[in-house]
Amino acid sequence: MASTDTTAKDGNDLAGLEAGLDALDTVQTSRTPLRETLVRKVLPPVTAVALVLVVWQLLVWAEVTPAYKLPAPSAVWDEVRTAWLQGTLLDYIWTSVSRGLLGFLFALAIGTPLGLLVARVKFVRAAIGPILSGLQSLPSVAWVPPAVLWLGLNNSMMYAVILLGAVPSIANGLVAGIDQIPPLFLRAGRTLGATGLKGAWHIVMPGALPGYLAGLKQGWAFSWRSLMAAEIIASSPDLGVGLGQLLENGRNNASMSQVFLAIFLILLVGIAIDLLIFSPLERRVLRSRGLLVKS
Repeated sequence: MASTDTTAKDGNDLAGLEAGLDALDTVQTSRTPLRETLVRKVLPPVTAVALVLVVWQLLVWAEVTPAYKLPAPSAVWDEVRTAWLQGTLLDYIWTSVSRGLLGFLFALAIGTPLGLLVARVKFVRAAIGPILSGLQSLPSVAWVPPAVLWLGLNNSMMYAVILLGAVPSIANGLVAGIDQIPPLFLRAGRTLGATGLKGAWHIVMPGALPGYLAGLKQGWAFSWRSLMAAEIIASSPDLGVGLGQLLENGRNNASMSQVFLAIFLILLVGIAIDLLIFSPLERRVLRSRGLLVKS
């Protein structure tokens, strides 16, 4: 009788273990309720922004520094309102965003095949790999003076600075992702006939996707920073007024409210691109690999 109970108990333990493993393997795809999303994802940043505004206003009331150095939030809001009524606010944003996105697409088209080449060809990796790492650490602002001398004050100069800032990050991100692919996957792909372009499309790129996506996010960050540096340094009526030029105009006019407006818009665009493009891509990749329990 005791042996029967023991057997039954062992069977129940094994069944419970299997059920637990099945639960771990099961990806939950149910949507998070709207209220929970608001509480977990919307409320914290809104609270942080509100806290910053409160501290900012307290510093203004305490007169820790003259008003021309630290304007009140209301003064910055007046700048936003004025730019909106004049119809220039969206022009500032679109001038920079269109340049940044187009330059990033160019960098993507160049950095992706370059990363594949560096990762898969040993000679190319030994020759170019250290140069890419060095270029990635080089401040983007360093490329603005030679780009102006080479190409002049035009959009081509802007795109050149963006490419020089973003391509190394995209290529290095893809190289890092490929290095993390288990060798077994590559051997299995070759055994099944996935070589050359087929292997790159069906084995290498899917396997390197997390590292590649990280490289894309960093590449966009470098693109945006490079563009801001170029717009601040290089100004011309033919280039229009982007966010970087708006920031420089505020400095020239000794208008800290305009400077804060430009900083606010630059930060807003960076956050919006991450929330609208990269965060959904990242969630999709994690969900497809069973690493995201709740969406």
